[in-house]
Amino acid sequence: MNLNFETPDPLEFFATLVESDQDFALLEAAICIGHIQQPTLDVQGVLSEIDTLQQRLSQRVAADAAPMAKLLHLNQYFYKELGFGGNVNDYYAPDNSFIHQLLQTRRGIPISLAVLWLELAQGLSLDARGVSFPGHFLIKVSLPVGMAVMDPMTGQSFSREDLLEKLEPYRIQDVSDDFETLLGLYLQSAPRRDIVVRMLRNLKEIYKNQAAGTQWLAVQERLVVLLPQDWAEYRDRGLAHALLGQHEQALADLECYSVYAHDAVDAPAIEVQMDALRGQLKPAR
Repeated sequence: MNLNFETPDPLEFFATLVESDQDFALLEAAICIGHIQQPTLDVQGVLSEIDTLQQRLSQRVAADAAPMAKLLHLNQYFYKELGFGGNVNDYYAPDNSFIHQLLQTRRGIPISLAVLWLELAQGLSLDARGVSFPGHFLIKVSLPVGMAVMDPMTGQSFSREDLLEKLEPYRIQDVSDDFETLLGLYLQSAPRRDIVVRMLRNLKEIYKNQAAGTQWLAVQERLVVLLPQDWAEYRDRGLAHALLGQHEQALADLECYSVYAHDAVDAPAIEVQMDALRGQLKPAR
């Protein structure tokens, strides 16, 4: 008897992981972003590698250890022993966003480092969350003495003054200068869906700037799955199709955007692009 097991389509598999907010598989979905670079990526193999790291850490830390002791052990293990850190020499390299590459090179950007760090923290039962701070993804950890806010690149904790300084370029002018009011808006826990969206949008900017149409389209396909009512993502998928010369698919996405976002600032420019695509699709006489 021959048993044929079909390899699941990467995009369809990704869609199953992110379908429900309640059962959203953050780590696995983040790993699956690597299919953009490596379509045959062994996701289970990457998960096993992370599980091994987790087991080694858990063997060193007593289950009833104080939260601060767990945090110190985790940071020592993650940054000092394993050598994870930011890729400051090539910050905008796409590899920095792929978890499987991060495990090999030990170099990433704040959000990819945070996803891995948070997984290890969860294994220690630390109350840790990602924070979608403007300009730099952060980690926050609830401790008996208060909340620690950390840089995933280094494990460094930020003071209130540090955070306010980082926030200054993004300050909303009509918000009170009160620390709790101002920072509270930006230190909320990031939903798991939002974390994966931010990872993909980082890649999106890189691939757009490189005019890497195939990779940009793969990113857009996943953003549309994650955000099925964000019409701007359909527009950008259409633009990626257009870059690849896929005129029919491009027109369909841009028409969708035009219908649902007809009052957008860029609507006239998109209409011009659609007219050009229609011209491309007219049969030659």
